[in-house]
Amino acid sequence: MKSAYDCVVIGAGPAGGAAASITAQGGLSTLLIERESVPRFHVGESLMPETYWPLQRLGLNDKVKNSGWQVKKSVQFVTANGKESAPFFFRRHDERECSDTWQVERSEFDKMLYDRAAELGAECYDETRLSDVAFDDNGRATGVTIRNKNGETKHIEAKVVVDATGQQSFIANKLGLKEVNPNLKKAAIWGYYRDAMRGEGDNEGATIIMQTESKESWFWFIPLSRGITSIGCVADSDYLLKGRGTQEETFAEELAICPGLKSRLEKATRLGGLRTAKEFSYMSTKHSGDGWVLIGDALGFIDPVYSSGVYFALEMGVRAGDAIVEGFQNDDLSGSQLGCWTEDFLEGAMWVRKLVHAFYSKEFSIGHFMKAHPEHRSCLTDVLIGRIFHDKARQMFEDMDESIKQAKTAMAG
Repeated sequence: MKSAYDCVVIGAGPAGGAAASITAQGGLSTLLIERESVPRFHVGESLMPETYWPLQRLGLNDKVKNSGWQVKKSVQFVTANGKESAPFFFRRHDERECSDTWQVERSEFDKMLYDRAAELGAECYDETRLSDVAFDDNGRATGVTIRNKNGETKHIEAKVVVDATGQQSFIANKLGLKEVNPNLKKAAIWGYYRDAMRGEGDNEGATIIMQTESKESWFWFIPLSRGITSIGCVADSDYLLKGRGTQEETFAEELAICPGLKSRLEKATRLGGLRTAKEFSYMSTKHSGDGWVLIGDALGFIDPVYSSGVYFALEMGVRAGDAIVEGFQNDDLSGSQLGCWTEDFLEGAMWVRKLVHAFYSKEFSIGHFMKAHPEHRSCLTDVLIGRIFHDKARQMFEDMDESIKQAKTAMAG
């Protein structure tokens, strides 16, 4: 490891792996560090179809196609009383191959990105922890202090520091930029099952979102390869984790009131124990500064319900990488240059955020909304696919807000 690089990327998840690949490919000396041993476990296995495009930019689509991961061709919703919606089939919306996506094993997927960064020239080190990011008197990031797996500390100078530390959000926390959304303080309890009952045909690999009878929680159902399915329960953190029994007891209690899931697990066997995580939604108030930029969950996190996390991370990594390369070409490593992509990105991400808030409104039902507004089915499928960088969704969300308002008024009356 050298003592100075053009670009240091902290965190080797999808965002960091993508950014390091782009900067290295652009001819910049790039260091990518990861605190855990690669490969490492991570939840968040379901991809959006628009993941196709950043993967294509990274030269990885063929490798993904040949990976053996479960192909995902649809999304489906199940109501609190167990009624299943018609699946949203991506290919019926757009016949191109980019409408197919995958349910991935994240340890393998993230390692693929890590290895790709190395192939393109980045120096990659795992089991290497970030201790600090250094700033000069003018607030410009100048480097990092790291500790390797032998416990040795080293200072690395960098012209650009890319924070891809995930929900640790190192720079945002250091500078006091992180704002938690008080309405989306969620937690998740999840595990893995063998032989859970899946859909048929093109719906076999569908991500299924299932409401519980109380509408206080919902379950994800994500079919992986080798007959394994990722199944998790999400609810307000206080509801799921406070004043309840063990995570096993809480998971069982929520499963008992999820009619859409119980039948799918009749012949299934759980593999190992359950895991718990807090999934607080947050956003940084500033996304870049002189010599530094935030990407992936370090910039912000919305919610796991629509599987936007990996796509957003890859897209941010590619966009930030391009901005950094352009900045070096123009001798401009200012915050405005390094974050020149963020406004457009966040405008698109706003549509997913709006759909998340609609989902958590107990008065909202996707099925009822589609019956009342069939003209919006194409636009809603666009959002579920990840095609969000346009303004077509505005009318749909105006109608959605009005539907929720009317439902609240009717319930109050």
